[in-house]
Amino acid sequence: MSRPVLGVICCNRSVGTEMAQAVMQRYVVAALRHADAAALLIPSLPELMRAEEVAPRIDGLLLTGSPSNVEPHRYGHGDAEDAYGPFDPDRDEMTFSLIRAMIARGRPVFGICRGFQELNLAFGGTLRRDCATHPELVGHHAPDEVAFDALFDHTHPVALTPGGRLAQAYGRTALTVNSVHYQGVDRLGEGLEVEARAPDGLIEAVSGRIDGAQVLAVQWHPEWHVDRHPDSQRYFHILGEALRA
Repeated sequence: MSRPVLGVICCNRSVGTEMAQAVMQRYVVAALRHADAAALLIPSLPELMRAEEVAPRIDGLLLTGSPSNVEPHRYGHGDAEDAYGPFDPDRDEMTFSLIRAMIARGRPVFGICRGFQELNLAFGGTLRRDCATHPELVGHHAPDEVAFDALFDHTHPVALTPGGRLAQAYGRTALTVNSVHYQGVDRLGEGLEVEARAPDGLIEAVSGRIDGAQVLAVQWHPEWHVDRHPDSQRYFHILGEALRA
């Protein structure tokens, strides 16, 4: 039997003197291996294609992390000077259109890091931009001078919501997760439920059943060295189950 097909969003990235549609391979490999799915990469080119042309052809959608952040005007902050770039407005446009198209068809949408934030915004939530610097928060990003690989060594615990989707899947009430983000949830989007919180109370995972579509997103990076971490693999097992539901 053929496997379900997962759509994976791409970003607009500069490669030498050209622009490329790019997604880090670790997201795709983690999904194909641990969700047991096939994948199609979806370019963020909203002037050349529409989300409605893609959504009927995929069984679910994965919104990945990215070096870029959502433009702040999309959650009512105008062009705030303290917003962390870079930005990718074409990904913003394609992602929000894809979320609407997938929800309309009752198909699952999963998010990681930027994807987690995109889903919160898609349902009317807002973001805060001080997760690495606010003195009352645990510090959700390693110091800027840390080497790239070491960024993912920056961790903290999260408490899983009793009875929630993740608590049931993991069979326990807490996880230790990596933390590589400057932005995070401020106001929770409508219809979303909190699945996990950091020790400072910041929301770290959400879920929802919206118009029949399953939504599950995490602020951390389960795709990072996924083969070494059974807890991270479990996230993609849940994704595979949703694709087959």
